[in-house]
Amino acid sequence: MSAGFPFLSAAIWIPILVGGFLLAVGNDRNRGVVRGVALAGALLGLLPTLSIVAGFDGSTADFQFTEKLPWIERFGAHYHLGVDGLSMWFVPLTAFITVIVVIAGWEVIEDRVAQYMAAFLILSGLMIGVFSALDGLLFYVFFEATLIPMYIIIGVWGGPNRVYAAFKFFLYTLLGSLLTLVALIYLYLKSGSFSIPDWHALPLSMAEQVPIFLAFMAAFAVKVPMWPVHTWLPDAHVEAPTGGSVVLAAIMLKLGAYGFLRFSMPIAPDASHELAGFVITLSLIAVVYIGLVALVQTDMKKLVAYSSIAHMGFVTLGFFMFNPLGVQGAILQMISHGFISGAMFLCIGVLYDRMHSRRIADYGGVVNTMPMFAAFFLFFTMANCGLPATSGFVGEFLVILGAVQFNFWIAFGAAATLILGAAYSLWMYKRVVFGAVANEHVAQLNDVNRREFWMLAVMAVAVLWMGVAPRPMTDATDASVTALLKHVSVSKIR
Repeated sequence: MSAGFPFLSAAIWIPILVGGFLLAVGNDRNRGVVRGVALAGALLGLLPTLSIVAGFDGSTADFQFTEKLPWIERFGAHYHLGVDGLSMWFVPLTAFITVIVVIAGWEVIEDRVAQYMAAFLILSGLMIGVFSALDGLLFYVFFEATLIPMYIIIGVWGGPNRVYAAFKFFLYTLLGSLLTLVALIYLYLKSGSFSIPDWHALPLSMAEQVPIFLAFMAAFAVKVPMWPVHTWLPDAHVEAPTGGSVVLAAIMLKLGAYGFLRFSMPIAPDASHELAGFVITLSLIAVVYIGLVALVQTDMKKLVAYSSIAHMGFVTLGFFMFNPLGVQGAILQMISHGFISGAMFLCIGVLYDRMHSRRIADYGGVVNTMPMFAAFFLFFTMANCGLPATSGFVGEFLVILGAVQFNFWIAFGAAATLILGAAYSLWMYKRVVFGAVANEHVAQLNDVNRREFWMLAVMAVAVLWMGVAPRPMTDATDASVTALLKHVSVSKIR
């Protein structure tokens, strides 16, 4: 299906152009205007993604809303966009989270407001470009370009160790991506094209597939992040401003997981099967070991960061069991994690804006002074544990069902670790929210204001809606998941 109106280009370039406009004319003397323009840009970027959701046909695995224009004709590279069931939901999720992030920084960021808002708008367009690119070179440009705004967000508006965290984030992700670039160039030389669908049909020997798979994994595993290349994430989350943590957890981690779906599995299916045990082992280590690490954290942001690594372990586990329940559950887990982790970091940001501390020990008895906030925080904490009727339950439940079909003991291990998730999430909540007010600063806290209430309420509705009625998402992904598994099950060795 080719769209008459370029909805994907609009979703990509509207926020980028508005961000560029803010960089050109915005300054701290007109903060109110800058914030209004940023919100308008984020909302305008959201509108075409709603049209994509409304017009998407879930009965086919074909790419839809496609756009193709010449780009670098000498090398056969095109500005080629399109979405299928594997990528469609991440486009509106990215635009939606951008709106939330702009609102979250509304009264909080007072220094270089134009540059702050512009960084998030530009980052939004680049991430949507990653999810919709059907040209390998275009994908790589968008994929790498996302590092720049996030590096600036952490390095300029972050905490005391922001420079260290920003460098670590940048170097980890860049080094992994260099091997991916080598794989992309090899595929271009082999096929004479940068078209990703052409690469899916390319016959490759096992000797070619294994290095290609490992080269892709070098970038995508860091981005997810998988154990043991996960250490950059807690540092980045702790030092990033609230908006940076929300985007990093809700969207940027999904870029790596999406890369496995779009590149690793369909281009190197035989290698994917051959190395599935290796990936599943790393995923289970992430789910179990990182859950234990989260239990001993004293910093709320660091605890939720480790929680994200454990939850993303469910995603890679689901992919490499090669059954519909596992893959579809992993995709739903990615979307759900976008809502829940983003909401958790927003809640921590609400406390940090008042106390300027993320240490769990500095709190206690928050429910006595912030009852409305405590209710929201409890809802998102329970969703993070996988409470039924929330989005956190749907994806994990499907992945465990898929794991039962694949191997009972893998399913048992994954299911047992849900207890760990409940332990570290609820123990943090108990120490922060319940008990007597032991700190005079906590006694003076004000409950959520109108801006914070609506910001958290919208996120709560999204988490509840997906938990109660996930069918629109499963219907949209079903045909593409079936086609992917059929493709991966056919050997490409000639």
